[in-house]
Amino acid sequence: MSMVQPIDPNVSRRSLLAVVALVVALTAMRGIYAGVFDLRTDEAYYWTWSKENVLSFLDHPPMIAWFIRLGTAIFGDTNFGVRFAGLLAMAVTQLLLGDIVRRVTHDFRAVAFAVLMPEAALYYGLLMAKVAPDVAMIPFAVAMIWSLVRLAQSNDGRWWLAAGLFAGLALLSKLTVVMLVPAVLTFLLVPAWRTRWLRSPYPWAAVLIAFVVSSPVLIWNAGHDWASFKFQFVRATTDNAVSLRTLGDFLGLQFGQVGPILFPVVLSAVLITAWRGYRRREPVAILLSTCVLVPFVYFVWKSLTLRIGDTWAMFLWPAGFAAAAINITLLPRERWPAWMIQSAAPWMKAAIGSGIALVLLVFLYCVASPWNLIGRADPIGGEAGYGPLAARALVEMDRAGATWIATTDYRTYAMLRWHLKDKVPVVQVNQRARFLGFRDPGLTLIRDHAGLYVAQTNDDNRALLAATPAVLTRVAVVDTVWRGVAMKTYAMDKLTGWTPDLNPPLGTPFYRWPNLAMALPNDQIAALHLHATR
Repeated sequence: MSMVQPIDPNVSRRSLLAVVALVVALTAMRGIYAGVFDLRTDEAYYWTWSKENVLSFLDHPPMIAWFIRLGTAIFGDTNFGVRFAGLLAMAVTQLLLGDIVRRVTHDFRAVAFAVLMPEAALYYGLLMAKVAPDVAMIPFAVAMIWSLVRLAQSNDGRWWLAAGLFAGLALLSKLTVVMLVPAVLTFLLVPAWRTRWLRSPYPWAAVLIAFVVSSPVLIWNAGHDWASFKFQFVRATTDNAVSLRTLGDFLGLQFGQVGPILFPVVLSAVLITAWRGYRRREPVAILLSTCVLVPFVYFVWKSLTLRIGDTWAMFLWPAGFAAAAINITLLPRERWPAWMIQSAAPWMKAAIGSGIALVLLVFLYCVASPWNLIGRADPIGGEAGYGPLAARALVEMDRAGATWIATTDYRTYAMLRWHLKDKVPVVQVNQRARFLGFRDPGLTLIRDHAGLYVAQTNDDNRALLAATPAVLTRVAVVDTVWRGVAMKTYAMDKLTGWTPDLNPPLGTPFYRWPNLAMALPNDQIAALHLHATR
């Protein structure tokens, strides 16, 4: 068997400048995307959160609202302002990943791979500019991992405190970060140092710090019947029939958004890292591999009965990128078979090259292409065309003598508020649990005044209004259009005879969140509808 030398850790100035130039160029591309590409519906929804002064929200903790508030404080209520903090989050994530790999390998080539892998994954190379709670969580979760790597290398217990701080900030971003707890526990308990750290005050202090930092979420929930915890619990425990289609959707999403080559490259490296870590009880390998494998296995299992959201798995792959970069350096040092050593770097280069090409193609399709290649099924176009819809709504309001806009869909509500910038009150009259503690949207312009009800023509929530004294009179039917294709059809109705209750009783149809129906028996749901009509 031939011996393969380890990767040369020396780096030329030219190589360093080439990597830096590529990262700068791709960062500029994300900046263009952030400024030019219209906000998506969820982004506009989170923007509405940034206008409120509440501790937390039904759907998620408050960090994403704070991210958006930071950007809009600097750049105003613009596309770029809303997305600015996501650009920072990507840069911080790359710096932390690069430093993790540098500390473990002292190898420039591995560091370059760690920094470029996120650029080659659509999840991060483009979509880190698309604000979501996951985008807020990722830099804090990676910072927690980085702190634990520093701990492993220095044996300085104070790094537990930094890990606790970043864990608390991650909890303030999205609750799914709790899926990294098994990784931290195995990092603590599997290596030979477990007795020392269990007797040390530092890990326990870290847990306390995490709870204190994330306390706004706990305080808000304690004052609102633990609403967001119930909301997430219902989602996580929903039991549907087993479907290979949803499993295929999840795996296909990983191939598409991590990369058709990068996904299997990273996953195979994580498996090798897990074998290395648990066999040798090596803390960093245990930490990185478990951060990926436990959430990934959970999502695979849940995808048999539930559609996994597009961004739900975003938080787990950065640890995989670090593991894959480290693995390339360790394979020759550990004398793995020559064919594995010789193929590792070429596969990584192919994954990064093809991934960056895919990211560029999607970027060009989003911001420069004149074509709609999928018609009404295009997911990008499905969230476009709301600017003209909002302008038409103002025209129909004037004609109908309406003073406010009603909707029964949070996406429509968010996009109308974003485009109208609160020129008129826009109210989602149902699912009021989403708006606990929100400011008055303008009751003086709503109470006893005509409104304009805007909803898709296939809106399933019209039955709610039928159970009230509201009278709907059709005034217009409008299509949202993207690149010459009609995407969705909206009806606009003059709404009279009813003023919505913006603080309806707990559990009633105008209060409850969408997936409450999944958690309650039909007779209880029927009783709630009856209560609302009395």
